[in-house]
Amino acid sequence: MIENLVDLLPAAPARVAVDGAGERNALVADRLAADPRFSVAAGPGWRDARPDVLVWLRTPPVTPDSPEHHADVVIDLHDPEWPVIRHVDPRLADRTRWYLSESRAFFAVRAATWDAKFGDDLPAYAAAVAEADLPVGGTAVDVGCGTGRALPALRAAVGPTGRVLGVDITPEMLAVAAERAAPPHALLLLADARHLPLPNATTDAVFAAGLVAHLPDPVAGLRELARVTRPGGRLVIFHPSGRRALAARHGRPVRPDEPLSRAPLTATTAAAGWHLDHYDDADHRFLALATRTTT
Repeated sequence: MIENLVDLLPAAPARVAVDGAGERNALVADRLAADPRFSVAAGPGWRDARPDVLVWLRTPPVTPDSPEHHADVVIDLHDPEWPVIRHVDPRLADRTRWYLSESRAFFAVRAATWDAKFGDDLPAYAAAVAEADLPVGGTAVDVGCGTGRALPALRAAVGPTGRVLGVDITPEMLAVAAERAAPPHALLLLADARHLPLPNATTDAVFAAGLVAHLPDPVAGLRELARVTRPGGRLVIFHPSGRRALAARHGRPVRPDEPLSRAPLTATTAAAGWHLDHYDDADHRFLALATRTTT
């Protein structure tokens, strides 16, 4: 994370302030100060110093008036063992510069224990796939498949004559998914969701669990999913926790401008070639279903 953060900061001499996490501010500030390009201060003194870059270390709870909303870089310390960059001001860098490396780093260290922590979500995955009413004999692609929790349900939905693909950017996740994907269940592909190694209009259904909120450009990401989907094909956007429960777990409020809020998701799906047919943001799960349009 520190290496990516250094790469994002201005090349010219810059005044950097680190705040938000009490005594942990100094740990990050010391790491940054090792680079002679930066003059680094830790703690709330930045309010008077007017730094060139404010790095905010996010710790729960996050309130609507938190200074993080004015920060240039936000680093999530919800899991102290692996801090994650959550926001970078566009003036510093396009998110595509750090999205791939941060995502891989975050999930790689969690792959081996992911199912032990979230394995009881399997019935919710099966229920979501069943509600999507996928075509028997069709091709279903789980984009961002992780440890493969949806693969058995997708196989059952398309039947023995159908085809199931699991796509993820993290090799460690795919290694865990291999057991669930063992023939004849699914074929696994190491690939970026933004650049799928699939021909145009060859997929009948795309399953995306926890993917959309992680995409640096949701419209572009959903457009890539539309590219590989036949007209009339199905998009299943799912998470085994509702948005309110997930936000509470991370100590922050739900915002109306988030990618999975109803209005933004309706707009982004339409702009990307989908029609949003169903939206259910319940306490126990999130499920949105969309159909690939013909234009």
